Amino acid sequence: MNPTQAKRILIVAGEASGDLHGAKLVREIRQDNPLCSFVGIGGTQLAAAGMEIIVNSDQLAVVGLSEVLAHLSVILGALKEVKQAMLNQRPDLVILIDFPDFNFRVAKTAKKLGIKVLYYISPQLWAWRSGRIKTIKRYVDHMAVVFPFEVSLYQSKHVPVTFVGHPLTNSVASTLSISDARQAFNLQPHQYSIALIPGSRKAEIHRLLPVMLATAKLLKMKYPDIQFILPIAPSIAEDMLEPYLAQLDFEIKVVKQRIYDVMQACNAAITASGTVTLEAALMELPIVVIYKISWFSYQLAKLLINIPYISLTNIVAEQRVVPELIQAAANPEKIAGEIDKILQDTSYALRIKAELAKIKAKLLSNAGEQSIAKLALTMLD
Repeated sequence: MNPTQAKRILIVAGEASGDLHGAKLVREIRQDNPLCSFVGIGGTQLAAAGMEIIVNSDQLAVVGLSEVLAHLSVILGALKEVKQAMLNQRPDLVILIDFPDFNFRVAKTAKKLGIKVLYYISPQLWAWRSGRIKTIKRYVDHMAVVFPFEVSLYQSKHVPVTFVGHPLTNSVASTLSISDARQAFNLQPHQYSIALIPGSRKAEIHRLLPVMLATAKLLKMKYPDIQFILPIAPSIAEDMLEPYLAQLDFEIKVVKQRIYDVMQACNAAITASGTVTLEAALMELPIVVIYKISWFSYQLAKLLINIPYISLTNIVAEQRVVPELIQAAANPEKIAGEIDKILQDTSYALRIKAELAKIKAKLLSNAGEQSIAKLALTMLD
């Protein structure tokens, strides 16, 4: 592409992880073409990278059917805003990052307007609602996938696809040693340290943080010197945590971002199901994965989901590497029991670490031949 040629790209990233990956993509594209401009839906990361935000993605970060219904007016309003931006600004390319139910509607509008669509980070068709591939084939010009096993899925349906490598493989790392990481957060070097990672959505904080804190109370009774640290996503304000933390009679260290340094400092973590489980795998940190959604959303999910695991760690490994506790099973007693096993059974913890190392090697050894930025620039050409 001629580096002096101005191009306009519309990006839709409806969640915190998409905001992060989108920001990295914007910076990489601008390295090749500084005149590219960006507009769309995103959060603090994309804004910092220089994208014009028309709708803040924090408003859209909901999970589960009942939660979506409660926020329907906000979601429809955001959809209207992004469609209007396509009509008024006529971008040269639309890049959609994950967030499928919303982004499929954006893709449909883009197709009607004759705007090319690049879809980055595939919906989990291999887990549920595989029929969505028909929608992708109809409205998406090219799929950029982050897991090697996804390529054959799209090729079998004659959908243009490129494996671009998982973005986390190049970004998940801590520059600190374990001792330096503990010192950075004022953690005692020879005491157990546990990370509490409830997720990047407000609904996840409300559902999962109380369970995590109740678990912390149980662990504190058994291990009086145990330390807890809570890294929060950019989408979560610290004052949202205060009502929960105020009920405790011991300290939970709250850290804004720096999640990889936190993982480096800890012996284990209790996490929500999501991207964070893959980040923990790349950091080789033993975790206990928990998740709770509304009763109705869970009953619906049981009917639709056709894989045995909910965490990316276990899905990529194709076996149970880390424990998963869902709905009623995600209770303080069971979670504390799993953490206790990691802390007390050295061979068990080492086995988890060894399996996590295999996942890391699997993703690193399959680095994409073409980056997502280069693919986007090729489509702009």
